[in-house]
Amino acid sequence: MHCPFCRHPDSRVIDSRTSDDGLSIRRRRQCPQCGGRFSTIETASLNVIKRSGVVEPFSREKVMSGVRKACQGRPVTEGDLALLAQAVEEAVRQTGASQVDTNEIGLAILGPLRELDEVAYLRFASVYQAFESLEDFESSIAALRADHASRPAPRAD
Repeated sequence: MHCPFCRHPDSRVIDSRTSDDGLSIRRRRQCPQCGGRFSTIETASLNVIKRSGVVEPFSREKVMSGVRKACQGRPVTEGDLALLAQAVEEAVRQTGASQVDTNEIGLAILGPLRELDEVAYLRFASVYQAFESLEDFESSIAALRADHASRPAPRAD
């Protein structure tokens, strides 16, 4: 790590702390040349392999924009989308892989989106899973209904 003050090519780590979200490490460093102190934030890189074979860095914003289309006209806020994108990133990072394909990201989106808004989930799933007929929609709706039937009824306290 080059010193931002004198460009010396080395620095010493004085302190390391995990960020609040647990996805990065903040390191306090000191330059042995000029004595200047500075902070760095380190994250593990996560790359996405697109269908075309192109590799690009994971982007929460891309997850949000893809889901935003499915949520159009639904009672879903930008904050909800940000939390969903964070949950997707955490799920993908938990696999331990440094590169994931777009299919895995799509699968990671489906669960949280289903919990957030079932209509948006159906919209997203219909495109992502390439629904071709009414039967595809019917089977997905039947799975949602079965899931509702298996959940315990809310308690009236």
